[in-house]
Amino acid sequence: MNMKINAGTPDRVVRVIVGLGLIALAATGTVGAWGWIGVVPVLTGAVGFCPAYTLLGINTCKTSS
Repeated sequence: MNMKINAGTPDRVVRVIVGLGLIALAATGTVGAWGWIGVVPVLTGAVGFCPAYTLLGINTCKTSS
């Protein structure tokens, strides 16, 4: 599988912020265990690759790598 960066910087920042927010809510027991799904956007934001974007043909990265 070829993992080219397909998430741009603003997209990645939003993913990490939302993911960390969900993890924090799950850790405090506010939203329950489903909040740990926040790990997924944190990882995709950190790596810059989103498998769903590949399937949908979306690329928010300004330059192709």
